[in-house]
Amino acid sequence: MKVAIIGLPKSGKTTIFNALTKGKAETAAYSPSLTPNIGVAKIPDSRLPMLEGIFHPKKTVLAEVSYVDIVGSAKAFSSKGETGGELLGYLTTADALLQVVRAFEDEKIPLPEGSINLKRDIATLDLELAFSDLAIIERKLDKLKATLKEAKTSERGLYLKEQALLEKTKAALEKDIPIRQQSLAEDELKTLSNYQFLTAKPMLIILNIGEARIPEASQLENEIKSLYPQFAVVALCGKLEMELGQLSDTEAKEFREALGLTTPALDQVINLSYNLLGLISFFTTASAELKAWTIPNGTTAPKAAGKVHTDMERGFIRAEVINYNDLERCGNLAEARKKGLLRIEGKNYIVHDGDVITFLFNV
Repeated sequence: MKVAIIGLPKSGKTTIFNALTKGKAETAAYSPSLTPNIGVAKIPDSRLPMLEGIFHPKKTVLAEVSYVDIVGSAKAFSSKGETGGELLGYLTTADALLQVVRAFEDEKIPLPEGSINLKRDIATLDLELAFSDLAIIERKLDKLKATLKEAKTSERGLYLKEQALLEKTKAALEKDIPIRQQSLAEDELKTLSNYQFLTAKPMLIILNIGEARIPEASQLENEIKSLYPQFAVVALCGKLEMELGQLSDTEAKEFREALGLTTPALDQVINLSYNLLGLISFFTTASAELKAWTIPNGTTAPKAAGKVHTDMERGFIRAEVINYNDLERCGNLAEARKKGLLRIEGKNYIVHDGDVITFLFNV
């Protein structure tokens, strides 16, 4: 899973990046470079300790999420919407966008627009994303127009269909309707997915609050959710979470309890990201290694096997499966097998969250 962190100037993007990755990237208000900060966070999973107790692996490998902090100058999202090609490349390859919205006061960091206004800032950045999508559509329409002049009769129908779809999408964007909110058919969405449009990507919003506003977190989340029901929203104090990320797990837990905070920022963001992207986790225990894998909900057993190794998908025979909940109740594989809970599944099996799988294959 790859998530790109975006936000207006001085919103605290890099602070949030450091909080999520336990990184130490420079949190300067301005950078002349488009080179992003890139970090990887291990995805915590409360089910792993029980699995370790049963399988006694020599090594446990957590699933990972990659965060890309776009550090470009404010010109990257200019008033003309001229998102730089390099910046656009980082954004289009992301599975989801994480928008950091400033909700904190700090005299040392002036407010670019003179005031805190969550709705205004969210709308401003969404508009910049729309400008980028419109620029891509216009370039593609120009190419299609030239292509149609030389296209064979047998090819024209396909090109005309794509042209009509892009023109429809463009008209809606010009009315401030992002692609994620347009009423598009499944085949239309599939066609548009090839372009990696930014307003089509799932969006997670982090309201970056100050410590004084921590008691207001739930209220702020509900306020933004009511305005933008299509977004996942969480309010957290980026500066505090960044500082806690530099402590040991024990020390961080003690500080959280003292402040009345129950869940680390990474856990909150991971859970929201999984729900937003429709992701689940399964586990393998091959070669004395217990490993967690991330896949989209609805993935078949062969496709899940392909996450482990392409040869496994190509030569898939069957999968030996038991779900975490069944294994937890039984306490060990022998008891699960005795109760018939360890199953053999074929190519059409849809993997479920928490499945522990051994793939059988031949290449």
